Amino acid sequence: MTRMTGAEYLSRSLDAWEVEAVFLVPTSLSATLVTMERETSIKRIVTHGEKAAAYMADGYARATGKPGVCMAQNIGAANLAAGLRDAYLGSSPVLALTGGPYEWSRGRNYYQEIEDFPLFKPVTRSSRQVFDVSRLPDQLDQALRDATTGKPGPVHLELAGHTGDTIENQSFDVELPTPGARRTPAFRIAPEPGAIQAAAAAIRAAERPVILSGGGVRMSGAGPEVVALAERLGAPLATSLNGKDTVPADHPLAIGIPGLYARASANQIILEADLVVYIGSQTGSQVTLTWQVPAPSTAVVHIDIEPKELGRHYPRTTPVVADARLGVLALLEALGDVDAARLASWRDRAAELGARWRASVAELEDSDAAPMRPERLARDLGHLLPDNALVVSDTGHAGMWTAAHLDLAKPNQGFLRAAGSLGWGLPAGIGAQIARPDLQVVVFTGDGGLFYHLSELETAARWNVPLTVVVNDNRSLNQEINPYTVAYGGSLNGRHHELWHFQDIDLARVAESLGVTGIRVTRPQDLEPALARATEIDGPVLIDVVSDIEAVAPKGSAQRAGA
Repeated sequence: MTRMTGAEYLSRSLDAWEVEAVFLVPTSLSATLVTMERETSIKRIVTHGEKAAAYMADGYARATGKPGVCMAQNIGAANLAAGLRDAYLGSSPVLALTGGPYEWSRGRNYYQEIEDFPLFKPVTRSSRQVFDVSRLPDQLDQALRDATTGKPGPVHLELAGHTGDTIENQSFDVELPTPGARRTPAFRIAPEPGAIQAAAAAIRAAERPVILSGGGVRMSGAGPEVVALAERLGAPLATSLNGKDTVPADHPLAIGIPGLYARASANQIILEADLVVYIGSQTGSQVTLTWQVPAPSTAVVHIDIEPKELGRHYPRTTPVVADARLGVLALLEALGDVDAARLASWRDRAAELGARWRASVAELEDSDAAPMRPERLARDLGHLLPDNALVVSDTGHAGMWTAAHLDLAKPNQGFLRAAGSLGWGLPAGIGAQIARPDLQVVVFTGDGGLFYHLSELETAARWNVPLTVVVNDNRSLNQEINPYTVAYGGSLNGRHHELWHFQDIDLARVAESLGVTGIRVTRPQDLEPALARATEIDGPVLIDVVSDIEAVAPKGSAQRAGA
């Protein structure tokens, strides 16, 4: 046992667990931060808002599988909670530390004080209060267990004192935790043999099976095993948006992403399937187009770490509770040798539908128009990415364009995407690049998404974070064209522009004013030299690509294709 303060314990524990950065808005856990400076190499990244701090911690966590840590005083706790929404939806292991009321201030109309603690319940796997430093070790340990075991997710600890200072300044006798990174998956759960045999039987009986690789495959590191399963069967292989980087885009069995942010051909193939094998997927509304693709009556094999997800949306489910990698390895063993030739006509059908889709978008992907078509922007970006690129995509149109048109074919390329929070991309990309200096982070966002946390460009400049931010700059929130067209009675009229147009701003110049290298691209042929220049710059770069304001991404359809 060693005598130390709560601040010393917290700093030394995070260091022992190989946490390399924390993200915060002052003033929070001040004594802990000073101890970090004196005793550790942990980076203390000050952001321009608590929500951005949470997003950076989220990007850090998704890029490494290790908990990302964000901090706020009690005054900023509500803002921090709002930023955990995406980590919760994206199953990301984030540790949020906040201050809380003093014993003597609670409920007395103290300046700036409210009960923030209940706000964390809907956006965390667990949320706990620490009133005495003696409980800090077990509560911190349990929080990280909650964050990294089973289905990962964010967790929260409220430390007594507005800045956590009550806990920081108390001394106690304690042993430090065993050194070693806490990461997902903390434990790998093996499947029951009977469940695997049932799944193998269902797959053998299928005539038109499709495999879908979800975000759980990425977390488990099971991409190669899933590809091996598809190759063993000769079955078409889809991914969710979260699982986009688990299957090489140029693999002959790859069919792309189905659902809402989709390739039309992927939806059509799944609609014709007689069995869908979901691996590491929640079968949520986005990947299933609100449970229309496939139809609810479709037979399903579902491998997932979370038992309550199995059969939740598809009644004819053969369930397998397991870590994705262990589940697929067991399934490969149970299947043994398989005659992949029996699915030849089904593979040909999938290839035909994929070729039709490619032909249907070729004119847009090849367009030389200026302003640039986003289909070409996403397609060309995929071709020009460095071999070690980690693409971090915002939601909305950014997610749609990258889902359909940006291909990742190199084995070391990765993909992270917002689970639903517009503006997540830039701060998450900063966190991911800080976490993985060995990779080249490329953020893909729109001007609407960039404006949410534009000030974090200064954070990237201050820390010389060498990420590249590619902005699909259509000077608008043009994803709103369709809903406003409906609201206006079938055609845009009146002062509709007030609801979705922005000023035409040179974002490259804005970036320069914040210490970031800015490059403006106004023609398709200028993108390649801009990206080449970005790779040569030691520091953050923003590429402002002027794009077509009228270009609206098509959403997925549940309409079957013709023969």
